[in-house]
Order: sequence, then C-alpha cells, then structure tokens
Amino acid sequence: MAESEVPLPVPDERSKPFFEGAKRHELVLQKCKSCGAVLWPVKFRCDSCLNTELEWAKVSGKGKLYTFAIMHQVFHPGFADKVPYNIAVVELDEGLRVTTNVVGCSNSELRADMPLEVTFEDLSEKVTIPKFKPAE
Repeated sequence: MAESEVPLPVPDERSKPFFEGAKRHELVLQKCKSCGAVLWPVKFRCDSCLNTELEWAKVSGKGKLYTFAIMHQVFHPGFADKVPYNIAVVELDEGLRVTTNVVGCSNSELRADMPLEVTFEDLSEKVTIPKFKPAE
C-alpha cells in the first residue's frame, strides 16, 4: 500500500459476515439468539446475558447521532486530504452504538439526535464500510 492511501480494514474469519454484508450494502451485526441483543464489535458471547449462541442478522441501518468530534489532526497520511472530518457515535434504532463517520452534510450541520441512515463506501473491490448520512 502506498503511504498516501487510506488504510483498509482487514477482515478476518470472525468479522467476515460483517464485511460480506457491507459489500452487499447491508448492515449486518451479531445478534444474541437468547435475548435478542445486537452486538458490535464482534463478540464470542452476548454482553447482556452471556449466551454464546450468536447469529448474524441484518439490522435497520437507522438511528440518530449520539455524539461526535471533529478531527483536525492528521494521524495517517492517507487522511491528509480529508481533515477536518467527523468521528461520530451513532445510536442505532436497535439500541447499539457504533463509531463511524457521517457523510452527506457539512460538519457544521451535525447535531446530537439528528436522524441518520446507513450508507456504504466502497473502499476497494474487496472492502466496503458503512457510514451514516442524514435520513431522508
């Protein structure tokens, strides 16, 4: 990888279903078969009930902006042309909070509790990641 490229996530066996779903432009997360809790990042057991029987399920991809920060510092050369960018925590309708970026609006338009929906960014032929945009 050239030094000016954005670093790509490297899917492993545990995260493979998440990245396969993203490639199909579906937000797929682990779900507990016992209590129904939605989990992220990838777990071996449920955070709520400690059950080890988990499945991968498509979630709504809808939520609201819980909080955010604006990044002005360049910590990797691949992001040099992207600053300032936001780092956001989105609370999904399913109750889970995920760290991501909000796209499709300026950073000055970001507000806590604004409705958001998932969108996908194809970073390469093999890797797609979910981001969020203002809900229509």
